[in-house]
Amino acid sequence: MSRVKLGVNIDHVATLRQARKEKNPDPVEAARVVLGSGGDMIVMHLRQDRRHVQEADLERVRQDVKGLLHVELAAIPEMEKIALKLRPDSVCLVPESPREVTTQGGMKVEGKNPELARIIKSLSDAGIGVSLFVDPEPGAIRAAHNLGADSVELCTTAYSEAWGKKLQARELEKLQLASFLVKELEMELHAGHGLDYYNVSPVARIDGMDCLNIGYSIISRALFIGLKNAVAEMKRLVQ
Repeated sequence: MSRVKLGVNIDHVATLRQARKEKNPDPVEAARVVLGSGGDMIVMHLRQDRRHVQEADLERVRQDVKGLLHVELAAIPEMEKIALKLRPDSVCLVPESPREVTTQGGMKVEGKNPELARIIKSLSDAGIGVSLFVDPEPGAIRAAHNLGADSVELCTTAYSEAWGKKLQARELEKLQLASFLVKELEMELHAGHGLDYYNVSPVARIDGMDCLNIGYSIISRALFIGLKNAVAEMKRLVQ
């Protein structure tokens, strides 16, 4: 089995900072700790309402931190422009609603999506890897491939929220079946959303898994044991 990479989302470091509009805690410092503690990639979501991460945070992390930067963005021209200016290593295009507390499921990508296809091509032509955040459904995965995405990030919300071993096993099977299709289409396989220290290991062991992107549970754990230890602990679980 290939080594599974760990992308660590540091959005909620910025959430805490924005609560007081102070300079600390600094996402740049957090990014350095993550990469020095076993994290393979920094993940940051620039939301349209700028509730946590700011454009300046992305620019500083890109300029001052040596490591892979993966940025989550809504599929809109404003975010396309920012990505083309920033040139992160990769982006994940995600659905976004102004009233949501967190991302609610995968993108609806089936059917004709000329604007989405245009944005994907624009980013790809600039040398930026493009992923789409989708539910573990065959139609969504095939649509992501047809639109030109390099990879898909399977939404693990249903698995993470499943109550009881039977329901969780059923959702895990959906993820595994989805992974077969992703690999058949020769795309990279990522997964994330709601994964924590108690449920991550079975997802990490899915055949063909390339990367898991995890944020909230790591930052929450860091409040009690420190960010360095929280990242290292998660990294041990996904290997």
